[in-house]
Amino acid sequence: MNYISTRGDQSPKRFCDILLEGLAPDGGLYLPDHYPEVDAATLSRWRDVYHQQGYAELAFEVLSLYIDDIPPADLKVLCAKTYTVEVFGTGEIVPLRHLENGIWLEALSNGPTLAFKDMAMQLLGNLFEYELARRGEELNILGATSGDTGSAAEYAMRGKKGVRVFMTSPQGRMSPFQQAQMFSLMDDNIFNIAVDGVFDDCQDMVKAVSNDLEFKRRYKIGTVNSINWARLLAQVVYYFAGYFQATQSNAEKVSFTVPSGNFGNVCAGHVARMMGLPVAHLVVATNENDVLDEFFKTGVYRVRASADTHETSSPSMDISKASNFERFVFDLLGRDGARTKALFGEALSRVGFFDLEAHPAFSQAASRYGFVSGKSTHADRLSTIKDTWERHGMMIDTHTADGVKVAREHLQTGVPMIVLETALPIKFAATIVEATGQQPDRPAKFIGIEDRSKRVMSMAADAQAIKTYIADKCS
Repeated sequence: MNYISTRGDQSPKRFCDILLEGLAPDGGLYLPDHYPEVDAATLSRWRDVYHQQGYAELAFEVLSLYIDDIPPADLKVLCAKTYTVEVFGTGEIVPLRHLENGIWLEALSNGPTLAFKDMAMQLLGNLFEYELARRGEELNILGATSGDTGSAAEYAMRGKKGVRVFMTSPQGRMSPFQQAQMFSLMDDNIFNIAVDGVFDDCQDMVKAVSNDLEFKRRYKIGTVNSINWARLLAQVVYYFAGYFQATQSNAEKVSFTVPSGNFGNVCAGHVARMMGLPVAHLVVATNENDVLDEFFKTGVYRVRASADTHETSSPSMDISKASNFERFVFDLLGRDGARTKALFGEALSRVGFFDLEAHPAFSQAASRYGFVSGKSTHADRLSTIKDTWERHGMMIDTHTADGVKVAREHLQTGVPMIVLETALPIKFAATIVEATGQQPDRPAKFIGIEDRSKRVMSMAADAQAIKTYIADKCS
């Protein structure tokens, strides 16, 4: 399997090369040169693998189609090491819970940091350590987080040989629990940087450093954001696992609703659907930062400035530049790298938007690729959290509430709707209490976390400043 850039560079790369590289040299994102098609026989076999041998074996089956430069025996060991009861608290790893007629929740937040990001990040940590040891190299990971990516990355990488993590986050924009999870880590290879700005400013810093090829190569810069294909690939697995739990046969279809800000999680669903998973709809649920909902309804993709990015009670989705959206648009435009580059590399930087409404491909976003969308507000999520608690005795976090609200608007008779859980409610306790009057459960290991000592430095939203900081810490 070879990988190419969304912006036209067709130079074939292998998986382990792009694992450590992050962005392509031309500023694009990596995708496989084709999506492996899963036939009916393979899908049936994978159903048996999941139910009889477990999630780790299913992960090995899916990942093997995309990773052919790691020996199969080693890849199997890495999957088995990652997806364990000890790490995720349940043998099912991603159990489905029935919410109400037609709607299911796929539990993705059983990992070390109580968020769905653990599903991919735990694997990424093991892949990094394996490949760096094989090459005898080191890696400096530069990341941006709006909430959960940072802690998931740091918990996955802490203590890993040959890896340092430099994680940027928007100053004061995460919940107190999210901040404490990151800033309380004192490991020597973890560096937290609070940026004066919003998530998009952090993400812009990461991209600017990644696009400085000389600096990137000198300091061995890699990424853990979902711009890294390996992370998105790991997320593909739980779409298959959710499908196998919700259906009895491959003749059935399901839909997935995915709370989305950076488009990484739902892009993994797009990949699964392209492989042949019987998915009716991929429902994109946004909060007040509705860039993606606007596109799927109008064809206009319009990024917002920092001042126009709303601070909401589902803060992990407070994003106005959805990096992974470029991967989908590349597919939507028939994998036209030049056109994709013109849109994402030129139009956005010049005028801040592009409009595909009149493009023949736009109608295919729904008809061919299954995408629909919806929006949720603070009032909506309060109502959804309260209703779900009072009617079902189930407490959900704010982002998952956005998903449930939008999922209810897109139900189809006879098609199970699976809402991907984003995090456990404790990460957003203030809003849960506002909605229900009840404090959410807190795992014992996180009692008093907000009161622990913190280590974090503040920084302006300046790419040169982060480069200087990295150079200093690596000297």
